[in-house]
Amino acid sequence: MTKERSLSQGKLIWRRFKRHRIGAVGGITVLILVFLTVFSGFLGPYSYATSFKRYPLAPPTKIHFFAGGSLSWPFVYPSERLRDPVTNRQRYVENTSIRCPIRLFVRGDSYHFWGLFQTDVHLFGVEEPCKIFLFGSDKAGRDIFTRTLFGGIIDLSIGPLSLVAGFILGILIGGLSGYYGGKIDILIQRTIEVFQSFPAVPIWLALASALPKQWSSTMTFYGLVMIFSLLGWPGLARVIRGQFLALREMEFTIAAKASGASDLRIIVRHLLPNITSYLIVGATLSIPGAILGEATISFLGLGIKEPMTSWGLLLNQANSISKFRDTPWLLIPGLFIVVAVLAFNFLGDALRDAVDPYSVKGMH
Repeated sequence: MTKERSLSQGKLIWRRFKRHRIGAVGGITVLILVFLTVFSGFLGPYSYATSFKRYPLAPPTKIHFFAGGSLSWPFVYPSERLRDPVTNRQRYVENTSIRCPIRLFVRGDSYHFWGLFQTDVHLFGVEEPCKIFLFGSDKAGRDIFTRTLFGGIIDLSIGPLSLVAGFILGILIGGLSGYYGGKIDILIQRTIEVFQSFPAVPIWLALASALPKQWSSTMTFYGLVMIFSLLGWPGLARVIRGQFLALREMEFTIAAKASGASDLRIIVRHLLPNITSYLIVGATLSIPGAILGEATISFLGLGIKEPMTSWGLLLNQANSISKFRDTPWLLIPGLFIVVAVLAFNFLGDALRDAVDPYSVKGMH
């Protein structure tokens, strides 16, 4: 116990966080998703906009590891699209007379690596006449695996970006409310209650539908960021207010006032540093809401538009029971939404337990 008391607050938080196994799994999962997103152009075998008209709604490509009864380098067979004369449904049949080995570090569609440079090197790929669709293809014949990786750019960045403006508003308004109290506190709290009285999803949809239809996907993305920023600050403001109400009565705050420090200096130098850990926790727990919000808006056709992609937009193609039955691979982007939301929630819970020194859960 003496050794723990001698450690800094940051080291104590890190020690408690490491003991939270589910939180550690969530953190690792978030890092993996970020890695897949950052290197999406390299990891995907095609461009997110490349369309293969001959392969609409193709199922995931089967990867074979055995040839002639012996272990072989992974390969695929070319697929041929046929239509059942009875049911009139299309199906894909492998042409086993041709084998296409999966090549590493192949050249294909060019892409920009986060605007830094342009290249056409991909981690893997196959030569003609074969195609490789790890997650199948959509109705336009585009590779869902590549589009899912690129979709993560939208979904994993919209949360942090929307938090920037939301946190500025939340810290400013919540800080004023908690530090000064009185009539200012009453006015701000009533305003927050008005904001929180509106249901989130209908407001999202109403504001998203108000965005100009002629906007590009980039402009629409920043429009969604502003929507989530404007609607996300009230909850944070209340948390900040509660923290400031407690901290303004602490001895170091009273001493700073007695020494003649200005209110701005007290807030910036003494109060905000003491709630940094809670801000990090609040940010982590707010990101899943932005991911689900974007997915909801794009699924309903009011968010990101073609040819850009996001997880919600990809799910828009799986919007009927028949699609669930005939093309279940269209639901794969939804798994990424579930995994991302759970990972951020697990990470946020672990950080919350680690930050709270009285948390029993965080000590196990």
